[in-house]
Amino acid sequence: MTLKIAIAQIDIALGKPAINEQTVIEYAQRAAAVEADILVYPEMWNTGYDLLNLETVADPRGQRSINLLRDLAKKYHLNIVGGSVATAQAENKFYNTMFVFNDKGEQVSEYNKLHLFGLMNEEKFMSAGNKTNRFNLADVPSAGAICYDIRFPEWLRTMMSQGPQEILYIVAEWPIQRIKQWQLLLQARAIENQTFVVAANRVGRDNDNRFGGRSLIIDPLGNIVQQASDNKAELLVAEININDEKAIRGEIPVFSDRRPELYR
Repeated sequence: MTLKIAIAQIDIALGKPAINEQTVIEYAQRAAAVEADILVYPEMWNTGYDLLNLETVADPRGQRSINLLRDLAKKYHLNIVGGSVATAQAENKFYNTMFVFNDKGEQVSEYNKLHLFGLMNEEKFMSAGNKTNRFNLADVPSAGAICYDIRFPEWLRTMMSQGPQEILYIVAEWPIQRIKQWQLLLQARAIENQTFVVAANRVGRDNDNRFGGRSLIIDPLGNIVQQASDNKAELLVAEININDEKAIRGEIPVFSDRRPELYR
């Protein structure tokens, strides 16, 4: 099976959901114009890391973002990995939440970021999730994680071994000073899990950070299929053949050779 995947590598207006929603709409239109099967947005696209103002800018229960992404998926017949958005949930708690929709506009997943990033004070303002994020998208078993999650290979292996999952989607706001680690970590996650990695990062700046772009699509051998620039908003598009991954798993059966009883 061949899939055309588009990544929306965008800049994000800090604390301005209405402006960011227009950007999200524009990139859905662009993805539809190139007949993409799947569109992926970056992390916290609705607000950026405007953590001090979450009470006013976070999306209550994610409903505004859900409605927008559902409508775009249905209108443009796109499978959408909705990056993540700042959401306000019950008991005045805030989460970094990923929503996923199929091309009929049906929601197939919701995931709250598990590992909160101390260098950006995320844990001081947001709550951590506690569930895996596995879903079927475009008839492909998949999984998703958010930014700092990629530094915890045991967590991603937990998800990827319950499948296997054929595509791992990563969404991020990854700063430029650690962008080399971004690429290396993603290539490692692809190789060790024998999976395609589709990773969306943002560009631009906020008050404290410059973000590094370089959104990536990586094959199960760790080869870069397509890569975006580090400083330009763009729609990254590439085709992948899912059958390639199945052939690799057959040659090196790392999942069946695991000894999880010793991994404690």
